[in-house]
Amino acid sequence: MNFIEWIKQPWPWYVAGPLIGLTVPVLLILGNKSFGVSSSLRHVCAACVPMNIPFFKYDWKKEIWNLFFVGGILLGGIIAAFLLLNPDPVVIDPKLASELAGYGVTNTEGLVPKDLFNWESLLSIKGLILMVGGGFLVGFGTRYAGGCTSGHAIMGISNLQLPSLIATCCFMIGGFFFANIVLPLILKL
Repeated sequence: MNFIEWIKQPWPWYVAGPLIGLTVPVLLILGNKSFGVSSSLRHVCAACVPMNIPFFKYDWKKEIWNLFFVGGILLGGIIAAFLLLNPDPVVIDPKLASELAGYGVTNTEGLVPKDLFNWESLLSIKGLILMVGGGFLVGFGTRYAGGCTSGHAIMGISNLQLPSLIATCCFMIGGFFFANIVLPLILKL
């Protein structure tokens, strides 16, 4: 098996998890930097929108490393999408496929259900609730919690920060509640 074929295979949690976790000490040791992605949007806005908004009035150039970090994530995603694409269809658990079929979601081939993620669905009330409403809630939650799930769960908890532990618990509880209570109600619309 050559390198490309090897890297295309799904990596087990006990390899991928520690590699992600190692970003915390590397960032701290090399530059006393914190891992997180959501702050990069603030840096872009501070750089591109020269308005007199207090939230964007800071020295964003000190955080330019974060923009390179996020750019690397984007570039890695593009490389993975074009060079490391697995031609085999994504297989979901038959129980999940059966449960989704009960909500009218039958086209479950691929990474996301095409019955939910398409232009026609976006313009429906269900699509607006899921995509626009969901996007708003993610943005609001990120701002309200002072960071995203990756920043709090990976960086904050590893630094033994109680607010990050609380935020991560709230993210998880909210995710479980939405996936098991709210999402089925929306899918029945």
